[in-house]
Amino acid sequence: MNRKLRMGMIGGGKDAFIGAIHRFASNMDGLIELAAGALSINPDIARESGEMLFLPKERTYLTYDELIKKESELSADKRIDFVTIVTPNFAHFAPAMMALDHGFHVVIEKPIAFTLDEAKQLKAKVEETGLTLCLTHTYSGYPMVKQAKAMVAEGALGKIRKVWVEYPQGWLSKLSEREGNAQAAWRTDPTKSGKSGCMGDIGTHAAHLAEYITGLQITKICADLSILVDGRALDDDGNVLLKFSNGAAGVLMASQVAAGEENALKIRVYGEKGGLEWAQHEPNTLLAKWLDQPTQILRAGGNYPGLSSFAKNSCRTPGGHPEGYLEAFANIYRNFAQTLSAKIDGTTPSKEALDFPSVEDGIRGMAFIDNVVASSQSDKKWYDHTVN
Repeated sequence: MNRKLRMGMIGGGKDAFIGAIHRFASNMDGLIELAAGALSINPDIARESGEMLFLPKERTYLTYDELIKKESELSADKRIDFVTIVTPNFAHFAPAMMALDHGFHVVIEKPIAFTLDEAKQLKAKVEETGLTLCLTHTYSGYPMVKQAKAMVAEGALGKIRKVWVEYPQGWLSKLSEREGNAQAAWRTDPTKSGKSGCMGDIGTHAAHLAEYITGLQITKICADLSILVDGRALDDDGNVLLKFSNGAAGVLMASQVAAGEENALKIRVYGEKGGLEWAQHEPNTLLAKWLDQPTQILRAGGNYPGLSSFAKNSCRTPGGHPEGYLEAFANIYRNFAQTLSAKIDGTTPSKEALDFPSVEDGIRGMAFIDNVVASSQSDKKWYDHTVN
């Protein structure tokens, strides 16, 4: 590739939070440029957002279908290469399917769709077209998360026995959706967010992180979801017992009413020989706790033996220079961009470049939401975690 990949963004205008994060992340490594956008369902905001981002007027579209149709009519040296979809959950599926049908690769904010059936249709479309779909499960982009995954895969901990993963936030401790908070309003609305609130929004991140690091799949769940703020329509707190494909046991907690907490995602994984601990508040550090020797402190940015190629590939600065959420997000975009560039060139991407969440992760996320809700509503102790 002797050029940047051209991105079209759907959603993410000036009144949105996550759109700016995607733009920062996609721009960090100089591999991608924003070339077109349908940035809001509000025409005025769409136009104003396009102007703020210096998009040409003719490529600032007012609807996603206009963007996809008109971009597909441009010559190959001008049209976008992929779309990034950063709309609320209910508006993921239609633009993703249309983009794939018109030959565009897709990056999509999680969860992948509104229902498990929609996720399965997207998988079928990806397989039919041979295009690439990337799902932005951000936390899998951190270097020391990748280091943890590599250590588990190489057997450093022995057989995995126990997984604890927790994701407490406090931002919905009040009925903010009725106080003018737009982010709270759509996330707590079943018609826009889906059948689950807290578990759909952040519990899916915790479940993905547990499966990503361990290389195992969740096979059974026992869930208890709660609405702890009076007047709310969807769960804002939940606890889930897990069973994994190798027989390991797990505990997953997610809450958006843990008053005072910010974004305290944390995971601990224990095997026969030791355990690993990683926290999003201290992302450059991975603790390795051994059965027969002192705890090790592993740090991102180092060049010591044993640091995996995946971790090294995800560091941009020398040790001691903090990297965080934006860099982790950018790692997902960079890997996707390198994979897509290789596909365009007809070459084989590196194994490190291929390390980003895919449509399969999206399907497992939607199945997790379905099964957690069903388990919480069921009288059964254990509920099979299937994708059927």
